[in-house]
Amino acid sequence: MAASEDQLKTLMLGGLDGDAAAHGALLRALVPLLRSFYRRRLSGAEGDIDDLIQETLIAVHTRRSTYDRDRPFTAWLYAVARYRIIDHARRRKLSVALEDVEASLVADDAEAVFSAQMDLDTLLATLSPKQARAIRDTQLEGKSAAEAAADAGIGESDVKVSVHRGLKALAARIRGS
Repeated sequence: MAASEDQLKTLMLGGLDGDAAAHGALLRALVPLLRSFYRRRLSGAEGDIDDLIQETLIAVHTRRSTYDRDRPFTAWLYAVARYRIIDHARRRKLSVALEDVEASLVADDAEAVFSAQMDLDTLLATLSPKQARAIRDTQLEGKSAAEAAADAGIGESDVKVSVHRGLKALAARIRGS
């Protein structure tokens, strides 16, 4: 399961205060978050995604002194990740549609992302643990149904059904039914 904002911030602050174990735990916890972030933006480029994750972890390590302790950690992390992907696009001379840049800027607003994450966590907590995990794995972390099933030790069809029923239940809650 993905680490929460509070957990990540606690690990970051521990690392800043000299706790090497906390810093190591932070870097390990960031891998699935970054993998999901880059998968949504670079489809079919697993090698590039792995490289970007490593570059981002190095940047988090080397630039950790720039983190403002009074701000949400994930906003800072995703800003670092955005710079990594921009550098990647420049190196590869990739073109990006203006609509994609605009959508990314709107979607990556730090306060909106933090608020949305809190809302999402609250909504997912209303589901069964199996449904919440299936939705997190497939819809948020970008895993295939087969990968999510293998990780959870259940069948692929069970993951698909859990996602379907969970999303249906969430939609009903959002509509207020």
